[in-house]
Amino acid sequence: MPRKDTGPPRTAADEKATLLGFLDHLRTAIANKAAGVPEPQVRTAGVPSGTNLLGLVKHLTHVERFYFLGEPTDDWARTMRPSPEETVDGVLAGYRAAIERANQVVEACPDLALAAPRAPGRGRAPSMRWVLVHMIEETGRHAGHADILREQIDGSTGR
Repeated sequence: MPRKDTGPPRTAADEKATLLGFLDHLRTAIANKAAGVPEPQVRTAGVPSGTNLLGLVKHLTHVERFYFLGEPTDDWARTMRPSPEETVDGVLAGYRAAIERANQVVEACPDLALAAPRAPGRGRAPSMRWVLVHMIEETGRHAGHADILREQIDGSTGR
């Protein structure tokens, strides 16, 4: 079950709490967009590129693992395509597990200027601050896609 959206963080939060709060706000929004959507609509492309709700969540799971956990990804395009065996509940559980592990990595980081984990062979790692800002951008962009796809499926709007 998706978490209840508590909204963005309070303005009095420190930098790490603010960045992570906005990211968690977006993560919850995208998970909520895919939750409860029946088959086959959850994996049906809503645009000519093939983008679908379940694919967005699967992709963001890989992005979380890549940037926060240093796990390599061979084919980014494939991360957008759920297999027939993957279920909504399974993909959402994987997304939530990746988020939980990612948040543990962020919380353990004593200084956002320090390097984030990096997949082997990918060059110099960006700072944790950069990764958090990038993930807010990436997740926000895909949350907007999910908003449109969900509205096409059943007219649902809002977070």
